[in-house]
Order: sequence, then structure tokens, then C-alpha cells
Amino acid sequence: MVHIPIKPQAEAEPAVVRDIQHYMRPGLLQLPSLPPLSLYVHLPWCLKKCPYCDFNSHEFRAGASTGGEVPEQRYIDALMADLEAALPLVWGRSVHSIFIGGGTPSLFSPAAIDRLIGDIRARLRLEPDCEITMEANPGTFEKDRFRAFRAAGVTRLSVGVQSFNDQHLKALGRVHDRSQAMAAVEEAAASFDTFNLDIMYALPGQTLPELEQDLRTALAFKPPHISIYHLTIEPNTYFAKFPPAIPEDDQAYAMLDRITEMTGQSGMARYEISAYAQPGHQCFHNTNYWQFGDYLGIGAGAHSKLSFAHRVVRQVRFRDPARYMDNALAGHAVAQDDEVRRADLPFEYMLNALRLREGFALQDFMARTGLPLTAIAKGLEAAERKGLIERDMARVRPTERGFDFLSDLQELFLAD
Repeated sequence: MVHIPIKPQAEAEPAVVRDIQHYMRPGLLQLPSLPPLSLYVHLPWCLKKCPYCDFNSHEFRAGASTGGEVPEQRYIDALMADLEAALPLVWGRSVHSIFIGGGTPSLFSPAAIDRLIGDIRARLRLEPDCEITMEANPGTFEKDRFRAFRAAGVTRLSVGVQSFNDQHLKALGRVHDRSQAMAAVEEAAASFDTFNLDIMYALPGQTLPELEQDLRTALAFKPPHISIYHLTIEPNTYFAKFPPAIPEDDQAYAMLDRITEMTGQSGMARYEISAYAQPGHQCFHNTNYWQFGDYLGIGAGAHSKLSFAHRVVRQVRFRDPARYMDNALAGHAVAQDDEVRRADLPFEYMLNALRLREGFALQDFMARTGLPLTAIAKGLEAAERKGLIERDMARVRPTERGFDFLSDLQELFLAD
């Protein structure tokens, strides 16, 4: 699961509605071409808010006002109104990937997902091999439900397992148990040619042998892709107020070393700092984020990053689902619309590109930011001196040390 974080906006009035001419006006940047475009769709509801989660997710409470169900149709109506309002900003561009994230998108019925994907296809030009990923949680699993999502057009499922240990699942506040996780992964493997398992490590009370058992269980399903995240205590979460005891840094590093060793023995390569894949199964959508590609985000709290000939723009939609639906249906889904400052582009690019094992091509930096290489020369020299990168005339790659101290490496490119 990857959601690109931006500073949260104060939800005041809708952003000023701008026409395409505003974005196309002359500016300081010169982008020779536009990067690949992805679409992110946010479905914000979940059965229960996890204590570690800082994403824009909202616990669904059935009541008289909802008829006891997630308001699927009204929300999809709002998504389509949002998308139609944004079409002029991406007119003529093909979409290479779609990611339906949350929340828990698998709370939506297969019929609703079928309608959602069909409505998107009616409005955007999708590449023939467009990757369509949807997040699903074992707590919403029913027999044949995943097959129905596949029939609706989803090509890749991302299953939020987190752990196969009942004690750790309880500590994480998950609504599923080990047996439900196993059944969900079996169904995903039977229904999809490519799928992802989300796993977390350095959990409250977790030992290295317990982590190894989790990973052995996951790898037994022969997943094409695993995303493995260190549990971090994020601000404004339940864990931030009531922090659990988690493994010390040395133990967490030992866990990460073991993860890399065990996945490697199973034929998986670590192509991104938190992602391991079998050959040919890297996630295009997430890779597009890391390569500073473009993405249009629709849905409550969704973020967009869009490039134009002379500027790069970020947008954020309204976070509260009810307010988002009201504003989107009225044609005003965007709460925040900002041009990325020229001085901030090097850091924004490096924040993404240095997560990749293969790093980035110098030519791509110039193409995606519209900046000359002199904009990052000072940072590259400092990073090389510290042993955090290796480079040649064409490419920059993080070293093992750079991967271990990624935040320190990224900070070298902050604007003065």
C-alpha cells in the first residue's frame, strides 16, 4: 500500500477553479515532455480504524442516514463528477495504471467496482496493458468475492495481511485473524496472475523468529510481490497517544536483513526500499510515483501531481467523505491547488527516486523537473562524499549505506 503524503490542508473553502489556460501559461520551467500518467481512486471507509493508520480512512458506522450500507452509488457519482472536472488537465494523455486505495476498497461490492472501472474507461484512454490494482483486506473477504473483482476489471490485488500471527494482528487492531488471512491469500492466488501481500515488521512484542515465521508463511503462497513496512508511530494516531513497546532499532535492522535474505532465496528482488518482486511483477503504479511520474487523484483526501510545459502542480481533494461528495457533485472537489516551487523540485524528486534500488537516470531528472543538473550538483557531491550514492555519467544509485540512511540522503537535497 502506497499513498503519497502531502501536508494536510485546512478544510476551508474550495480552491479557486482554474481553467487549463492558467496551467499552460509561461513559467520558469521547461519540461521537454510529460511523464507517464496514473490514476489514484480513494475509497475512504473501513470497518475499523487501525491504531497505527494515518491515512484518510473513516470508520463506517451504519445508521439510518446510510441505510446500513456504504453510500456506494452516491460516492461513485461524486468520483465521476470529480474526474470530469479534472479531464481538461489531462486531456489527450493515456493512463498507464489505476490504483484503488483506501480505507478498505473491498468494502465496496463487486458490482460497484465494476461500475467504477466502467465509468473510468468511458472517460479516460487507458493503455491496453493498464495495471488496475485494488486494495483488499481479509476482514472483508468472502468466498468468490475476489474472483468477482477480477471479473469487474481489477488486474492486481493488494491484500493487507500485515501478519499471520493472531497475537500481533490483535496488537495492530486488525479485524481479521490468521485463518481469514490464509483464506484470503489463497483466494487471491487462485484469482489473480499477479498480487501483492502487505506485511509489517517490528511489531509490538515481535521477535526475530516470529518475523521469520510470518515471512515463511507469506512466501509459501509464492506471491509475485510483497510490500514490507516497518511499523512506525505516526502523529495523530492512537499509537502516537498510547505508544506500544516495539523492537529496538538494532533488532529491526536484523529483521530487515532477514527479510531481504529470505525473499532473495525465494527469487524475489528488492527493487524499492519496501518492495520485493518476482521478475516481471514490479508494481508499475508505485514505480511511477518513485520515478516522479504524474498521477491524478480523485476521492476524499486524494492527492494529485500533474506536470505541464512550464510547471508542476499538486492538488488535494476535501478529506471528509460527506463534504467531499457535496463539493465534488457541485463541481468543486479540489480543496488545495499549489504550484511546486522551483527550489523545492530537487528534494521532491529525490524523495521519490532514491527509494529505488536502480536510482535514477540524470536525463530523467531533467525531463521530469525541467531543471538543469546544476540544481542537484551540490547535493550529489555531498552524498558521494558520505558514501550514500554511487554514480556515473548517466545514472545515480543509492548504496547499501544510502538505503540504510535514506532520510539523511534525501535531506541533502532540501532547499536552502
